[in-house]
Amino acid sequence: MTTSVDPRLRQLWTAARGPVAIGLLVLLGAVIIAVVSMQADRGLLDPRATDEAGSRAVAEVLRGQGVGVELTRDTARAASAGPDTTVLVTFPDRLAPSQLTTVARTRADLVLVAPGPDALAELAPGIAAAGQAPVQQRPAQCALPAARAAGGADTGGRLYRTGNGQQCYPVADGAALVQAGDAGRTVTVIGAPDMLTNTGLPEAGNAALALRLLGQQNRLLWYLPVPGEVPAAEQKSFAELVGPGWLWGAAQLGIAAVLLALWRARRLGPVVAEPLPVVVRAAETVEGQARLYRRVGARDHAAQTLRDASCARLRPLLGLPVAAEPGAVAVAAASRTGRSGSEVTALLYGPAPADDTALVRLADNLDTLETEVGRS
Repeated sequence: MTTSVDPRLRQLWTAARGPVAIGLLVLLGAVIIAVVSMQADRGLLDPRATDEAGSRAVAEVLRGQGVGVELTRDTARAASAGPDTTVLVTFPDRLAPSQLTTVARTRADLVLVAPGPDALAELAPGIAAAGQAPVQQRPAQCALPAARAAGGADTGGRLYRTGNGQQCYPVADGAALVQAGDAGRTVTVIGAPDMLTNTGLPEAGNAALALRLLGQQNRLLWYLPVPGEVPAAEQKSFAELVGPGWLWGAAQLGIAAVLLALWRARRLGPVVAEPLPVVVRAAETVEGQARLYRRVGARDHAAQTLRDASCARLRPLLGLPVAAEPGAVAVAAASRTGRSGSEVTALLYGPAPADDTALVRLADNLDTLETEVGRS
């Protein structure tokens, strides 16, 4: 059993399959990017994570050297640390303004990983941002003991400068590692987290530099912020989270969809009347149909067609409705022409002709009846 598809549905699908395919590709690309981003950020700078972006290696080495490493996600706990502690702030830019203010009250030394301008203004007032540079091995070129002992290390990312501290691993007008004093504590800023990850720690002098920066005190408080701690009034909107790149991408996608719709509409164009390749006259159509009836010997069907057409023309002439009964048509036609009712009934509703001669005679008689009714 076969089912036929509506031509309109087929035409609609033909016109829509292009935009649908483009939309599915864009959706698939967004899903792939989201999955890859999630995989890349999973366990990043987490002292418990053993994957490439994790930091369990440096945490375990510090513990082996007698440094107490404690993981915290509580902003108040980071703020309450004393002067015998180093607080590693892994993601300063994820902190809300109120959280930055809270952490700034700590008396512990701070190590900030790639902070932005807002975090610098609150946690390291004497340090300013100075651009960016690719992460690669660079010489220390400074007097900071931790950097001189480590030598070359993989540094870069965000660059900083200060007027009252040490600038190490310089690049152009900035440095990839800056250390300055602030309110009786030491604030160290590094531009990229590579040296703290499991894969980056064994490279060049990364291990020596990371262990000396984080092991200056007997205790290390590893502060890993939690997004849920951000107050409701300071939570960012969806547009702020996705960033300008995604917004521009969505705008370009919308413009492309509009242009595609205009292109498809222009391609279809207005309805155009085209001349038929062959014009067949109505008389030829009737003659062709009559020849088919004659070839198959369908006199009964031909006679019924003639009678139905005759009755359809007689009803308006007789003032009868379209659905008038056969008897009413015969009686009205007989009264108009003066013929007997049985004669008109036999002519309009009688048996089929026996041969072709009788069929021709029936056609002539029907034509005569219509002429008489019209004249009356």
